[in-house]
Amino acid sequence: MEENEHDLLVRSMTWEADGVLSVVLARPDGAPLPPWEPGAHLELDLGKWIRQYSLCGTPADTGTYRIGILYQPDGRGGSAYVHEELRPGQVVRVRGPRNRFPLVDAPRYLFIAGGIGITPLLPMMARASADGVPWRLVYGGRSRTSMAFLPELVPYGDAVTVVPEDGAGRPDLDALLGTPEPGTAVYCCGPEGLLAAVEARCAAWPDGSLHVERFAAAPRDPSLDGDDTAFQVECARSGLTVDVAADESVVDALDRSGISVPTACGEGICGTCETSVLAGVPDHRDELLTDAEREAGRTMMPCVSRCLSGRLVLDL
Repeated sequence: MEENEHDLLVRSMTWEADGVLSVVLARPDGAPLPPWEPGAHLELDLGKWIRQYSLCGTPADTGTYRIGILYQPDGRGGSAYVHEELRPGQVVRVRGPRNRFPLVDAPRYLFIAGGIGITPLLPMMARASADGVPWRLVYGGRSRTSMAFLPELVPYGDAVTVVPEDGAGRPDLDALLGTPEPGTAVYCCGPEGLLAAVEARCAAWPDGSLHVERFAAAPRDPSLDGDDTAFQVECARSGLTVDVAADESVVDALDRSGISVPTACGEGICGTCETSVLAGVPDHRDELLTDAEREAGRTMMPCVSRCLSGRLVLDL
């Protein structure tokens, strides 16, 4: 097994809402698990699928990991496998924890969740409460019966606003975000429509105020990308040079040449395939790297990103 890869036992599975199961994982021998911080996720190897799920338990609990999984019958297959086939007592291969959505230090927080997007925010709220940092949560969903982990929010009292669409409509984002609040870190996770709306309203906020996590890639404006032309990738460690056709990804071209790059989402949202760039100019098309990281050009997501310089040298 790779470093930070584990075979974990499914200890329990619990219905948290209509269509939402929580899954608790532990080592078969009961040994402590690697530590994690709020915002971290696990990568589950489900045979035909590799999927990422946010950790939504308690970092102080070193004996178990908890994830929440929404059943999506029209999704990419991972959630259906978990809901229909995975059962307590089975063993699943897990990689991580990894964290691309860390909780930054801030004087106060505004958390905005849509549906299953509540999962990465649960540990953040617990951490903020433990640290004595003021925060608010606005949690929207189709109905209360579809909104997971509501009982766990009750102790937080007025800090939490639950907005079921079938009874209260959608959260009033203009009221929430219409006036920038310097010093407030905004954390948002949920469906793309919510994320896009929050991003639009936070455009006037101080730089770095907004932090989002996507479960699927956002629609892209093709005019912002370079042309899908062919280019070459030189693999510095293996010594191979690979031609990447205009209609294939770097990952696929490398795989065709016998060089395997770990991948999961194939959309540039999880970071599994992140690779160091030694030379050349990447055409970044992922959803993860910051503007500063893109400008530096020292790393890329080869599942989606391409090349602006005709040739890339990668640390492979």
